[in-house]
Amino acid sequence: MIKVGVVGASGWANEAHLPALATLEEFQVTAVATTRQESADRVAAAFGVPLAFADAGLLTAHDDVDLVVVSVRAAEHAKVIRAALEAGKHVLAEWPLGVDPDESDELAEAAAAAGVAHAVCLQGLHQPDARFVADLVAGGRIGRLESAVLVASAGPLGGATVSPEHAWTNDPAGGTTVLSIVTGHYLASLEHLAGRLTDVTARLPHLYDRVEVAGTDRTVAGKAPNQVLLHGTLEGGATASVTIHGASGAPDGFFVKLVGSEGALTITRAAEGGYLHWTDWDVRIGGERVAMPEAYRTVGLRPADGPAANVAALYRDLASAITEGRAPRPDFHAAARYHRLLAAVERAARSGAKEDIA
Repeated sequence: MIKVGVVGASGWANEAHLPALATLEEFQVTAVATTRQESADRVAAAFGVPLAFADAGLLTAHDDVDLVVVSVRAAEHAKVIRAALEAGKHVLAEWPLGVDPDESDELAEAAAAAGVAHAVCLQGLHQPDARFVADLVAGGRIGRLESAVLVASAGPLGGATVSPEHAWTNDPAGGTTVLSIVTGHYLASLEHLAGRLTDVTARLPHLYDRVEVAGTDRTVAGKAPNQVLLHGTLEGGATASVTIHGASGAPDGFFVKLVGSEGALTITRAAEGGYLHWTDWDVRIGGERVAMPEAYRTVGLRPADGPAANVAALYRDLASAITEGRAPRPDFHAAARYHRLLAAVERAARSGAKEDIA
């Protein structure tokens, strides 16, 4: 049994991490931490967790914690991760890992030196349909891959209006923007299906100097890009074209098309709601729906049940990695590479030229 402490338990962790962990016999949540004791006590009571802290340092140092889950805002990740590594604890960090490639590389090196398991929550890599489609492409079902197209929504980020709870995402310093968080998830999923990007050209349009805060008379500075547009080359020579657009409400769907020498595969959502890395997919080849074998589901939850499902699948892989002494998928080194990919997108947008991805 792996004993888990969750830092930042009152936000996204309350929606995804804690419900996911509650379904898995490999784990026991023994501690939660938030910035206020009242909220920590409330979450602990709701999930039957014995320990509640208003100080993340007390959680990371506690003997009844083997794995620290870092689910605070991105700018605060490094501090909690370093404390967990110094205490010799395994770590699962939310995406993005750090605020930039340098910090992410540093965290990856520190985790490797600590000799612990380290993973990042890019749960789309454990989406059942994603693993199925990756196998179809790798197995030659559409022949040699020639091009990949992705169009998706970043809502509720990047629109003309923003909810009060998301107003801070219009400042890139917070680490949660259309580029840094949403595009990171989408590109990780696309590369899982089609292979790594080796170079990119890009644009990062800023459509609004001021963004309205919904339900108020306030506006905030629109410092973050509202869209991400990129073209690139994939390993093997195929091309990629990606459009991530902002929206003022919930995500309104996605479209992926993988064109091969012997056919084309398309992906859309199977039901309303959800992002590419959250929900079930409708997969078609030549217009005909292709059913995914149930063997691809590694946990009892289904993506249609909500965001906890693919997070639970990631946790199951992490448990196996700890038991087997291997690297989880994806680990901090993979996360640092995704940060370098996003940095290449930013450079390409500034320079107007093609940028190679290290």
